[in-house]
Amino acid sequence: MIYSENIFICIVVPLFLAIYFISDNAKSFVGSFIVGMIICLVSAYISGYVEYVLAFDHEWMAIYITPIIEEIMKAIPLLMFMFIFEPDNKTMILIAVGLGAGFATFENCCYLLENGADSFWYVIIRGVCVGVMHIVSMLLLCYGMILSKKFNAVSVPAFAGALSFSMIYHSLYNLLVSIPGASSIIGYCVPLATAILLYIPYHTLRKELT
Repeated sequence: MIYSENIFICIVVPLFLAIYFISDNAKSFVGSFIVGMIICLVSAYISGYVEYVLAFDHEWMAIYITPIIEEIMKAIPLLMFMFIFEPDNKTMILIAVGLGAGFATFENCCYLLENGADSFWYVIIRGVCVGVMHIVSMLLLCYGMILSKKFNAVSVPAFAGALSFSMIYHSLYNLLVSIPGASSIIGYCVPLATAILLYIPYHTLRKELT
């Protein structure tokens, strides 16, 4: 048994103190990173409660329910930031990446402490696959919101569509890796491949995202 709250405190305290000594963009990233960790902890509470109360199978929960809970929880701070501060698109992407990275880092730390880090391949899978997946799902949501702003179509249906896309992506990853063999290998490759595909248009069209 691990105590996630204690791990959270150990990681967050130095990051919180660092905010006072770094520049504005770095503050935005570190702040969103911390929020991402908070969201991860709260999401774990909610998922655990739902699984216990409804007596769902753990694997079924991971494929169908947990992605919905986690993506909604990650979307809330990004949506609030967009409407309260009305940031430019570059800042939106920075916040989205920070939220995803914070969520993934805290989740990986808890998993590795609970299951051990003696297996090199397990560590690689957690870092390169699961970690990247959370960042990519946030970028998919963020790009959807940016496109809706670009075409003056910011609305509940537009946001719901972007959020649904990130949920499906997350759920599809969990489904693929839950099946041993070729399916798992494909699932492990999906996040990194998607990250590369997302980076290419961002790098090429970065002037349009300012």
